[in-house]
Amino acid sequence: MFDFHWPWMGLLLLLPLLARWLWPRSSEEARQQSEGQRTVLLHPSLDYLSTAYKVRHPGTPLSSRIQHALMALLWLSLVLALMRPQWLENHTEVKTEGYDLMLAVDASHSMDALDFSVDGRQVSRMAVIKGVMGRFISSRKGDRIGLTIFGNHAYVLSPMTLDRDAVRQLLDGVVPSIAGEGTAMGDGIALGIKKLRDRPEGSRVLVLIADGESTSGVIPPLEAARLAAYEGVRIYCIGVGSTQEQVPIVENNQLTYRDDLGFDEEIMRQIAEATGGAYFRATNTNALEEIYRRIDELEKSEAEARSVFIPRPLYRWPLSVALLCLLALGLFPEGQMRVLSRGSHA
Repeated sequence: MFDFHWPWMGLLLLLPLLARWLWPRSSEEARQQSEGQRTVLLHPSLDYLSTAYKVRHPGTPLSSRIQHALMALLWLSLVLALMRPQWLENHTEVKTEGYDLMLAVDASHSMDALDFSVDGRQVSRMAVIKGVMGRFISSRKGDRIGLTIFGNHAYVLSPMTLDRDAVRQLLDGVVPSIAGEGTAMGDGIALGIKKLRDRPEGSRVLVLIADGESTSGVIPPLEAARLAAYEGVRIYCIGVGSTQEQVPIVENNQLTYRDDLGFDEEIMRQIAEATGGAYFRATNTNALEEIYRRIDELEKSEAEARSVFIPRPLYRWPLSVALLCLLALGLFPEGQMRVLSRGSHA
């Protein structure tokens, strides 16, 4: 579809007519005055002067009309370029039916704890989170997925999107303490609720991945869970951690053991029960399948379609015509070819 971005600039087309109407006599009087003051030059060597200095004679009526036509086309092209012509291409974005899932991931310092082992090798809690949630993200085809993290504060890494690969890449880039060393679990839940409550009811799901310890933030976790229940958001909790007293962790490039990196499963269960969700351990091999089954029992949100027009500017075409007209007026003033000549001195 063709359109002008600034159509009101077309009023400039009337400017030459307005100037001619306001000053109709100035050019005519100047012409008459020049004719009245025309004098005859007497010189003994008129042929020499005529050869040394080319005398430009006024153009013919035909060349004058061509010159006026070029000037009119020049002005028209400049005004069209100022009106910013554009071609609007229709682009329709269709969103299929699916669920609205927000992931709230603990990115505090405790996620550096090495209380998991894979093939006899110690791995951190964050590595377990990325493995578990990576499989979860890859399997949710057609669902809108968002990602938030929380440490001392909560942050949105990705809004709700159908681009699962982008969300997974963002999750792979998360490192412990990226949001601070504390754990504002309640703030992380509240931020996820804020992003979900704008979505249709019936399919709002928040997946919380944490160790249950809340050491920072403004909103208590259970208060955030009650807010989720009020907004119709189901929370499925995945606990990451162990119950051992001394937890190994790498600090300052040294392996140390700490007793303050606990794992509170009880509060995770309470959060899930308050919202009608469920709690699972990250080491439970059937946890993801059970979460899938629970989510698939919910009502899918309706498909959405949104059409937008993408503008493609076309101002280069009238501007090119204006430049060609300007070039023609410069090369053929008064209908004659401009010739640059240098007179010789005798």
